Amino acid sequence: MVKRATNDEPWRVGVLFSQTGVTAVIEETQLRGTILAIEEVNAAGGVNGRELVPVMYDPASNVRSFARYADRLLTEDGVSTIFGCYTSSSRKAVLPVVERRNGLLWYPTLYEGFEYSPNIIYTGAAPNQNSVELVDFLLESYGSRFYLIGSDYIYPRESNRIMRELLRQRRGEVVGEHYLDLRARPSEFRLLMRDVRNTGPDVIFSTVVGQATAYLYQAYADAGFDSRVMPIASLTTSEAEVKLMGADVACGHITAAPYFESVRTADNLSFVSRYKKRFGDDEPTNLCVEAAYFQVHVFAKALAEVNSMDPDVLRPIVLGSEFDAPQGRIMIDTESSHTNLWTRLGRANAAGQFEIVKESLWAVKPDPYLVSH
Repeated sequence: MVKRATNDEPWRVGVLFSQTGVTAVIEETQLRGTILAIEEVNAAGGVNGRELVPVMYDPASNVRSFARYADRLLTEDGVSTIFGCYTSSSRKAVLPVVERRNGLLWYPTLYEGFEYSPNIIYTGAAPNQNSVELVDFLLESYGSRFYLIGSDYIYPRESNRIMRELLRQRRGEVVGEHYLDLRARPSEFRLLMRDVRNTGPDVIFSTVVGQATAYLYQAYADAGFDSRVMPIASLTTSEAEVKLMGADVACGHITAAPYFESVRTADNLSFVSRYKKRFGDDEPTNLCVEAAYFQVHVFAKALAEVNSMDPDVLRPIVLGSEFDAPQGRIMIDTESSHTNLWTRLGRANAAGQFEIVKESLWAVKPDPYLVSH
């Protein structure tokens, strides 16, 4: 049973993002987005006069640690809401824990879809909100021959399965497919570029994540390929990875995402300014930061209404709720527990930002099982 806070007790929430390990390059930014939102809620008086207090652990990019810490949060720490997880492997590890303990996980990362849990609020993009628009753009702009490169775990393999199906429907083809360990070294990517050269694709579709992302793009640059002719297109390469590899290496490559730092809205300009003031002018925002940020505000808004952390009380209020996020107005979908998000395509430029080349006119309803595609 969830303990109801007394009038002066703080609201305790769990936070599970890796600060060390191979995926820390992006998870640390999700942690910053979460902390910024919590600080903003508290600066505005908290929720019904009580501050939000994060109970944080570092899973160190280890799947089993995510499950272990989630269980500790829900049993020993008296927490019922957890903000966390980047990889699908970590989410899959935490899912049975929150279902068994009746916790509520807020997941701020794009993912492969084909999942539903009443104990998860999905605030990252589903495949219909990024993959579908991206593949159509690539086929029209570059050609039909795709080489798929991914990190070796659930999300890349499932995302590439979806990409293969989308290409089959559109008469495109996969001419190569290769997976590398999350801890793959630069030499492995350089070797892979030889096969890319021999195969001659029109596009490289990357689902490589973490530190290895920089190795992939650097190996591409060292091989002398031209992004104007054969770009790397990705759903996972954000401003954080561009900073890691350098703008010169990333320039010309393409990412599909609901949010880029370059979105020109008043809400985003204010968000970027606050983020940089808090964490440094050289720290860019990205799609995962933004989702981690707005989901805390959605949670706080619902909590203020029900004044209870009980997931069975809180969740019905979360579903259908709206928020003016930096990307634009979003809504938590009542049917799927996913989020109506904007669809955007960006091309990395020499300044380390993404120039938006295409975007939806409004937030796109999630279709995690690709029923309409």
